[in-house]
Amino acid sequence: MKRHRFEPARLIAGLTALAIGSGYGLDALGLWQAPGLWLFLALPAGLLLSGITAAVRATTRRGSPHTDPPPLPHT
Repeated sequence: MKRHRFEPARLIAGLTALAIGSGYGLDALGLWQAPGLWLFLALPAGLLLSGITAAVRATTRRGSPHTDPPPLPHT
């Protein structure tokens, strides 16, 4: 499997989407009464947090050169 960099902004965006989808799914099944405003505001809040995380990571990594991990030996 090809290795890739850890990207916390994508993790936050994915967890936000998972939480919203789970909330709507549980509400549709009748297992949880989701407050509509909470689910509606969770998307922009999660995307804003993801954008802030990406911006902070980009500014902190700007000074250091990009280095790829060494290639793994083939077996």
